[in-house]
Amino acid sequence: MKRLTYLKNVVTLKLNEEKCIGCGACVEVCPQAVIGINGVNRAWIQDRDACMECGACNRNCPTEAVSVQAGVGCAAAVINTMLGREPSSCCCTLESCEGTENQGKTSCC
Repeated sequence: MKRLTYLKNVVTLKLNEEKCIGCGACVEVCPQAVIGINGVNRAWIQDRDACMECGACNRNCPTEAVSVQAGVGCAAAVINTMLGREPSSCCCTLESCEGTENQGKTSCC
């Protein structure tokens, strides 16, 4: 089966290697084989762009070493692209940035 890639450089997946105990729960539940276990029994992100942000790794990690905002990265990239922004922009808001250094703009990032 062909490996699917969603959108490049937008996924919110993060791994805190210091918290990882190498249990492999994240590897077991990931439907896209995004995370692997390296030679020192710690998780590592082997294919970030294949992450579909389902959140299974986050929900099953006993030490909270893996975090992902389910569905946020891909949705944000689509919205930002439609608004004429870079897909990896950090906000999707159309609200004005009153009271910030970016006053009057539609993105406070």
